[in-house]
Amino acid sequence: MDAPRERWIGQDAGPIVRPYAMTRGRTSPRGAPLDLVAILVATGIEPGERIRLTREQRLLLRLCRRPSTPADLASDADLPLRVVQILLDDLCRHGLIERQPQPATAAERPDARILMRVLDELRRI
Repeated sequence: MDAPRERWIGQDAGPIVRPYAMTRGRTSPRGAPLDLVAILVATGIEPGERIRLTREQRLLLRLCRRPSTPADLASDADLPLRVVQILLDDLCRHGLIERQPQPATAAERPDARILMRVLDELRRI
């Protein structure tokens, strides 16, 4: 006797559109992929009629109204990270979102001993 076939309906069925269809067949961003923790924010520029955004790109743009990382956006949009990176790359190229400057790393900051010495010398003046 055969087991009855399961029928998935709604959210249980998964995405109807394959990820490569969302990225127009691309499997990688045109530029360097955005870092997982890069801070992205919408520029406030309207896409206008010359730029046609997909539903997923409009969602990502809406989510970028507050500073977000690609990892957070992928989670919030319920999309694979690589797809999100490709869609974000398109939004960056159109000037709709921008990467926020990263804080300086420990190697880029001045040595604390030098700063203390400068402070001490300033106090002597």
